[in-house]
Amino acid sequence: MTRLFGLLATAMLCMAVPAQASDGSFLKSFAGSWVGKGTVKVDADSQPIKINCKFASDATESSLSLDGKCTGYVVFSRAIGADVKTDGKTYAGTYTGSSTGPAGLSGNRSGNALVLGIHWAKEVNGDRAAQLKLEKVGDNGMRLTTIDKDPATGKNITISEIDLNRK
Repeated sequence: MTRLFGLLATAMLCMAVPAQASDGSFLKSFAGSWVGKGTVKVDADSQPIKINCKFASDATESSLSLDGKCTGYVVFSRAIGADVKTDGKTYAGTYTGSSTGPAGLSGNRSGNALVLGIHWAKEVNGDRAAQLKLEKVGDNGMRLTTIDKDPATGKNITISEIDLNRK
């Protein structure tokens, strides 16, 4: 009886989880040219700087490459990029754009987003870990969010958030 209940509960859980589009079509949906705006903090204590960004993205069923540039005020301009590959279960790659050098990325898909841990080349905000979320917003939108821990409080804070629309 207990075994039957366990099988029934497992079957119900499987039916309750919505099916995701295949990772291949999901990655391909990021392909194209993107423009948008957002904010970035230079470090955990700084005020957000408003930025304008342009990205070009190439995608296959197993890889995603984002190359872009963000500018803020007259003095801030930075090239930003991410190259990610999947084996169908996990994602891994490299983030470029940090002042500390290229950073490692690894993580998983969660619904309409890739949630990737960042391993910085050097300490940033007191450690070498953060999170990058690449989220598909509707058919023609994408949001890039970087979250890090505030070294003073230990709480998660948004370091950057960029909302992009397909060009």
